[in-house]
Amino acid sequence: MNYESLDEALRPLASDALQSIIFSNPVPSKTKYRKIRAERNGDEFFVASYTVTQVFHESVPAADILSFCLKTAAETYRQLNLWLNDGRVMEILLSKKGKAHVSTSAAVQATPLVRSKALPNRQKNHILQEGMIVPPLVDMGVITPEGKIIRSRYDKFKQINRFLEIIDDEYKDYVSDKPLRVIDFGCGKAYLTFVLYYYFAEIRHLAVNMTGLDLKTDVIEKCNLAAQKYGYTGLRFEVGDIADYSPDDDIDMVITLHACDTATDYALYNAVTWNAKKIFSVPCCQHEINKTITSQHLNVLTRYGIIKERFSALLTDALRADILECCGYETQVLEFIDLEHTPKNIMIRAVKRPGGPKAAEARKQKMLPEIEAALQEFPVKPTLYRLLLEKNSSEE
Repeated sequence: MNYESLDEALRPLASDALQSIIFSNPVPSKTKYRKIRAERNGDEFFVASYTVTQVFHESVPAADILSFCLKTAAETYRQLNLWLNDGRVMEILLSKKGKAHVSTSAAVQATPLVRSKALPNRQKNHILQEGMIVPPLVDMGVITPEGKIIRSRYDKFKQINRFLEIIDDEYKDYVSDKPLRVIDFGCGKAYLTFVLYYYFAEIRHLAVNMTGLDLKTDVIEKCNLAAQKYGYTGLRFEVGDIADYSPDDDIDMVITLHACDTATDYALYNAVTWNAKKIFSVPCCQHEINKTITSQHLNVLTRYGIIKERFSALLTDALRADILECCGYETQVLEFIDLEHTPKNIMIRAVKRPGGPKAAEARKQKMLPEIEAALQEFPVKPTLYRLLLEKNSSEE
């Protein structure tokens, strides 16, 4: 069906009919973002704008999403794909003159996932299964109130399960006579924080004391209201800075998901200082090394801007992982999110090693020369290394 404008094509839609939107096929001279994705989360949309190497986040009230579509697409994107709550999928193609051609698929998404020879059992090994009523996932629009997975959100459902699987590797056999103490640095709107609390309290039946920390007062207020709504009595949110936060008890687990640039380093530093037993970190926007990195012998890695940026991010995370090894942690670098979701797809998982000070010192003596060689070759001094160096100097 053809319309004279995008406004005319969208006018029949109510804002509460939309579930998610993707803007693609950009006009290069009009924008630096190759794709924009907006997904409903309760009364707002979570918006991710993708460049070639980075992703930027914002939120838009659900009531304003139609005007956001018009503003974003105007003379900038030639294609919009919209997933509707009734299961339909709309594709809108815009001509150079702004005319809109709309095609709509039949409703299919608000049905249970069907197992057949054509559709394998996609629930295999999932921590969360279809039929589970997980209130945060209902509010995020990932499942229906009856526990059915919304087909257009299956990738999100799979991503959340992947996160829980990484956590479950360390906690599936966990037993303790006291509450598990968890801190989530830079929790933001706490999408995964709520799901993680559900995992500990409702699936593993563990007593848990979780704190989400963020700088935005309005976000923290909303998160505390949501925790009360869900009845999550062991979960609270506080306004605070990663750099100078002091816990009120021994810490079992520290999470930091997409803390930007050196905020990740401060979170890791605090986790090490508190002797946290487990650390799960998804770094984001590693700019620090990229600003100063040079090389005498390997300048092929720093000559080209995009290569330099990507290598700087990889070097940053490799150094973080090795530094955690030197601090007595068994560290893994895992793929967390598929590249189609975000270019930042690395998780650092660090677990405190057994064996005592002697084993820790032996590991440090092995890893430290490698770290120092890298710092000498490129010459950089990342924040985590500097913070721990200053700490050690002050204790001597």
